[in-house]
Amino acid sequence: MAILEVSGLKVYFHTRNGVIKAVDDVSFSVDSGETLAIVGESGSGKSVTCYSLLDLLPKPPAKIEGGTALFAGKDLLTCSSDEMRHHRCNDIAVIFQDPMTSLNPFLTIGEQLIEPLIYHPDKNQIQTRGEAKKKAVALLDEVGIIDSQARFDCYPHEFSGGMRQRVMIAMALITEPKLLICDEPTTALDVTIQAQILKLIKKLQETRNVAVIFISHDLGVVAGIADKVLVMCDGTIRETGGTDDIFYRTQNDYTRKLLAAIPEGPKTLPNRAKSDEPLIEVTHLKTYFRNQLNSNNSEENRFVKAVDNVSLEIARGEILGLVGESGSGKSTLGRSILQLAPTTGGSVKFSGQTLTGLNAKQLVPWRRKMQMIFQDPYASLNPRMTVFETLSEPLLYHGIATKKNIARHVRQLMDDVGLSQAQLRKYPHEFSGGQRQRIAIGRAIATKPELIIADEPVSALDVTIQAQILDLILELVERHNLTMMFISHDLSVVRYISDRVMIMNRGVIIEHGDTETLWASPKQRYTKELLAAIPLADPAAERKRIASI
Repeated sequence: MAILEVSGLKVYFHTRNGVIKAVDDVSFSVDSGETLAIVGESGSGKSVTCYSLLDLLPKPPAKIEGGTALFAGKDLLTCSSDEMRHHRCNDIAVIFQDPMTSLNPFLTIGEQLIEPLIYHPDKNQIQTRGEAKKKAVALLDEVGIIDSQARFDCYPHEFSGGMRQRVMIAMALITEPKLLICDEPTTALDVTIQAQILKLIKKLQETRNVAVIFISHDLGVVAGIADKVLVMCDGTIRETGGTDDIFYRTQNDYTRKLLAAIPEGPKTLPNRAKSDEPLIEVTHLKTYFRNQLNSNNSEENRFVKAVDNVSLEIARGEILGLVGESGSGKSTLGRSILQLAPTTGGSVKFSGQTLTGLNAKQLVPWRRKMQMIFQDPYASLNPRMTVFETLSEPLLYHGIATKKNIARHVRQLMDDVGLSQAQLRKYPHEFSGGQRQRIAIGRAIATKPELIIADEPVSALDVTIQAQILDLILELVERHNLTMMFISHDLSVVRYISDRVMIMNRGVIIEHGDTETLWASPKQRYTKELLAAIPLADPAAERKRIASI
């Protein structure tokens, strides 16, 4: 029996630039104990659809133009504020994409967990704070938080990303809701943690008979947990049906596009001729940070060994993939190679020149030859500078262009990264995530560098945009004869782009080798776990994989 029935939902945004039909005549239903996946690219309307049901959209500019949303026989779209507050506290819960911005940094995990129990004691049959704490600790145990009694009094910053997401799941379930809305709950997580969270949601949904709406841009992520799939694009439904029908018998071109965008198979370009001479030589590199949270003054625990005695070489023209979970030290290694993080020991040589020990002024000539593409283009681009100013800055600073010919150089960069020259006077906030990453790539190649270190450049993007950026990177590497270190936690992405792979864990390189050789026969257990955690765009195989975790 359907617990939620949405019919003809229309949500429009009234802006100074006109009316945007974010959701246009959307209908679907969810049964008790069922999981419905809503899939689509950013801007397709999937999150707006669900947020409108709980009155979480800003009004104005949002306005519900039509439709009904019957939850247990009552229309959510016509509820009063008090009725909606009751539903949000007792009946419908949301797990948001980024747990760190959803949790209050000034309150302990425990205080945030028991808040709804304290404010609504009658519904939850809780009489005292002690009873509320007991229920919260039991739920932390259920979602897989180790030593939950002690963790109850910790703050959000003391948890890893995966643990914070588990806390968000516990907060959503503590009032025993009938419907759980999961808005991209695994997008920012490592593939191993992502697999654990997917299995946890599936297990809790089955044991508690909760209806789940799972929002995602990645069909591979939902393959193993969804009973039904609804594919959205431009505010409308393109296709809906059972999971097996969508994956094995899809009739829609847009759905095929989403499926085809999931990285799969080896590198698409043939191996280019690489010089025997190494461009980068890293020898016994160490980057340690003082452990601010450690109360134990022992020498062993005084420092966090982010990079611990790492040695490697990158040949000219090679794409080296560096893989590991969050906290493994891979980003710190990339920054240390570029001398953007202070090193504790060892050496880094670029084209035979030792970089470690050089001061900022001495490093300036080498900065032109080494560039970095950061994970979040919105954070790495100056919001007060137009695209023209952003791309001009490195060209003028390094004397590659003059004020007279700078426009020609910038226009060429826009062509190189596939952006319209008409967008040169726009600011970063006026672009999509994929377009912003293209701008960041354009800035990186502006100085015609020999080396680029790409730090998780596609992890926050839709799968279709991710595929475009990966192909763009490969094209630019080929055209400009670049050498690259490509950092990622996703082995499938690294396989698609890299000649050789290194696996990093706890500051140490534990395995390395040719990409296809390592893929076919990994030696380390950690590498095997990373490979096993990659989502499969095959419902039958994905269900089996999740069950085995």
